[in-house]
Amino acid sequence: MTNATPESSFATGRVPQIWGKVPPRNKNFTGRMELLERLRGGLANQVTAVVPHALHGLGGVGKTQMAVEYAYRYRSDYDLVWWIPADQPVLVRSSLASLAQPLGLPSASVSGVEDAANAVLDALRRGEPFTNWLLIFDNADEPEELTETLPQGPGHVLITSRNHRWAGVVDAVPIDVFTRKESIEFLNRRVPRGIDPKDADKLSEELGDLPLALEQAGALHAETGIAVAEYLRLLGERTSQLLSQGKPTEYPVSMTAAWALSVASLDEKMPEALDLLRYCAFFGPEPIPRDAFSKVVPGLSTQLSELIRDPIRLSRAIGELGRFALARLDIPARTIQVHRLIQALVRDELPEREQDRLRHQVHLLLADYTPSDPVDSANWNKYVNALGHFEPAGIAQCPEPAVRGLSLNMITYLYSSGDYPSAQLFAESFLEEWTASSGADHEDVLKLRVEMCNLFRELGQYSEAATLGAQTLAAAEKALGPDHDTTLRALRGRAADLRASGDFEQAHEIDEDVLRRFGSKVPETDWSIWRAKNSVALDYGLKSDYSNARVLLEQVFRQVLAEGGQSADPSSYINIYTGLARAVRLGGDFSEACDLGEDAYAFGIDELGPDHPWTLRTGKDLSIARRRAGDYDRALEIAEDIHQRYVRAFGIDHPDTLAAATCLANIRRTVGEFQEALTLAEDTVRRYPRLYGAEHPYNHACAGNLAILRRVTGDPQVARKINEDALAGLEAKLGRDHHYPLTVALNLASDLATLGESESAYRLCSGTLRRLRALVGENHPVTLSAAANAIADLRTLGRGEEAETLFADTEERYRRTLTLEHPDAQVFMDGRRLDADFDPPPI
Repeated sequence: MTNATPESSFATGRVPQIWGKVPPRNKNFTGRMELLERLRGGLANQVTAVVPHALHGLGGVGKTQMAVEYAYRYRSDYDLVWWIPADQPVLVRSSLASLAQPLGLPSASVSGVEDAANAVLDALRRGEPFTNWLLIFDNADEPEELTETLPQGPGHVLITSRNHRWAGVVDAVPIDVFTRKESIEFLNRRVPRGIDPKDADKLSEELGDLPLALEQAGALHAETGIAVAEYLRLLGERTSQLLSQGKPTEYPVSMTAAWALSVASLDEKMPEALDLLRYCAFFGPEPIPRDAFSKVVPGLSTQLSELIRDPIRLSRAIGELGRFALARLDIPARTIQVHRLIQALVRDELPEREQDRLRHQVHLLLADYTPSDPVDSANWNKYVNALGHFEPAGIAQCPEPAVRGLSLNMITYLYSSGDYPSAQLFAESFLEEWTASSGADHEDVLKLRVEMCNLFRELGQYSEAATLGAQTLAAAEKALGPDHDTTLRALRGRAADLRASGDFEQAHEIDEDVLRRFGSKVPETDWSIWRAKNSVALDYGLKSDYSNARVLLEQVFRQVLAEGGQSADPSSYINIYTGLARAVRLGGDFSEACDLGEDAYAFGIDELGPDHPWTLRTGKDLSIARRRAGDYDRALEIAEDIHQRYVRAFGIDHPDTLAAATCLANIRRTVGEFQEALTLAEDTVRRYPRLYGAEHPYNHACAGNLAILRRVTGDPQVARKINEDALAGLEAKLGRDHHYPLTVALNLASDLATLGESESAYRLCSGTLRRLRALVGENHPVTLSAAANAIADLRTLGRGEEAETLFADTEERYRRTLTLEHPDAQVFMDGRRLDADFDPPPI
């Protein structure tokens, strides 16, 4: 229920512009005026929790109904009211993310759950576009679980919880059972034909003034017309029976007895409705999608299958649950919600074997309800609806292939939507359960371990990915064979781990092997082939072979477009598109790289949203291309925006955030913001070794960027030392004839020239020029930079004739490539030296 107005029969005055997911108002809500006023006063301090009185910690006292009533009663004071189920941490992020679109932010379906939730929290903190907002976190458990998701800012936060620890964290309003006056008033409102005050008093006494028990009794009286005396007699018998059995010690006896009477009457009136209630008891306490009961699934009981086949009778059964107050129905949202206490009571009445049967059939219903393609964003709403039922229904414990497939699909959905922490949480719980029940070498377990490795890499946890990845690959080769899809995916992961360790050569060999193996199994137009080729192209680029990277990606890109793959898997498509734009840029065609990058970035924003991880990567690469092309204003604008988004979404130590910081430092240096660039570059260089290890090429190459800033801010001796160490480290890992060490060598020559060591500078620069010509070609911009610097050295050494000959050749090459209007050509024409910086591509 998004952007909907509250029920008109209760609406008074102004209504919030955004009103979402708040349960329907209880028309029989009674009393509690003092508590509501205390809530209103407490919320002046921003965060307030509604917790049960110490004597009634198990539920049924009306905490949630208090929050619902507060939302309706004071809605005219707010511009935004939003309800968040908080009993499972994974649901909190999803619910926050669903608020993104109403706030004018990219929705979770296009930007990912994690990014959307963070954007919502940031908007609430800033009070944009609303300062008067109310967020209600219902059924929160441990305070620590909500530390990062409780919004700060000018609005209000209301929490309901059974956990008294909240009273030590925020302002708390304890809620007890009804007063006797409130109980009698409630029964009078709940029973349309009225109830005698003395009978209402007796009934309240017997039910301990517990609101949920009174709701059950009132509903039964309203539906069946049972006399209060008869109800009290039956209640007394049931209570005595329960107490004589010593059961249940967990729940209020009054609630258990009232529930039992309602169930008995429901069973007499419509047994199928009771059967349906028992199924609902094995879902989670969150709203159950009505469509989960829309189709007969193999393995269901005969009774439920017949009920589903008869939609009229099914609708009546659902209606009966609502009429007997055993479920809360949200007609517009098409959901059924059963109170967690009623669910527990229903389950406890069933033999263990029957519980197992019903639980398993709920697994089958959920597996059939969720679509089979979790990558398609059109299916994500159904995954969101199913998410809250995974843990309560015990999905992880089910070995059924279809249910295991559902589990893997849920992880894929969370991964695809960018909710990496939730995906990791589910994957870890599934992995522990499946390993214990099926063994470490079972195919499902190995698939799950591959997904875990992918999550580790996306989270920048490269060491964990490498350790688990090596174990998984060995196990998959032994259990499934070398050419099984899971084995090949694990092998591709091994190549990624090698890239993360800086071993680009071996990574390339493995990716070529994976491509050959996939090529023997699947058609040329299969996504497995396209992804494998994309990995090989990435390896080419990391080895400075930009020409082969471009040729391969152009081939893949054309195939994807011809097959319509951009709509089937937009995130993989933009990955390939961005890779192509990067290969074009690294090959020296800056203008074409800008054209490709702008188109890819626009696609990412339109299809995935501005905060999706792949959109951010595309934007970062576009900023680099714009800087190389000389469009510094656009480059700086994009770089600042992308860096801010990365910090907000992933924190400052994530590999993509560090790459964005490097990009931003480079453009700031380029436009003369030397001190800002130096501060950022120093911080980034400090952080890189913690992520990749001290000897990774990225660490040394980024140190080279820092050295440039040290020189241009007046410390060439420090710059020289940094560059000498960086060059030694790069040569040890990559050899001299690689783009990264040659870039650092070019800058080291400038350090030497600045320090007056002109002969040494020329020897190093001319040798670098020769190697660059052989590696990337005579017309590549970095080769022209080396030529420009060599000319400056020759002039300093008094070798004017050689300088003029090289100058004429270089001028003509600038004219034919970047043009003489390009900033680099202008520096060259002025006789000044050019610096060459580095931007780390994704691993």
